[in-house]
Amino acid sequence: MLGIGIAAGQGVSVGLLVAIFVSNLPESIGSATAMRAAGTKPSAIRRLWVLVALICTAATVVGFAIADNVSGNLNSVVDGFAAGALLVMLIDSMIPDAVRKGGDVSGLVTVLGFAVAAGLSAVS
Repeated sequence: MLGIGIAAGQGVSVGLLVAIFVSNLPESIGSATAMRAAGTKPSAIRRLWVLVALICTAATVVGFAIADNVSGNLNSVVDGFAAGALLVMLIDSMIPDAVRKGGDVSGLVTVLGFAVAAGLSAVS
């Protein structure tokens, strides 16, 4: 999504950068904690997350290259697919885990997160 936004000449909004950063923190912290509890060495966990960051950077570059050479309709399809994938991941894994570990307040915090994202989008 980041590469497509840059290729489309829209620039990178503050909301998108904050959303990317903030949305990845709980997932990475949760995964790293689970890997550590399973006995994985901290150095192996750090190497894994560096690899994930490198792959994401490469995906941004590839997204930029592809989006710069295709129609707006295809970019819209990719945007919709990416949004759907995020929702599936959120609903299937993160929300049930958050409610199990954090209780009912997890739903309110999720709504607050969406409100902050909407507010940041309006600012950008």
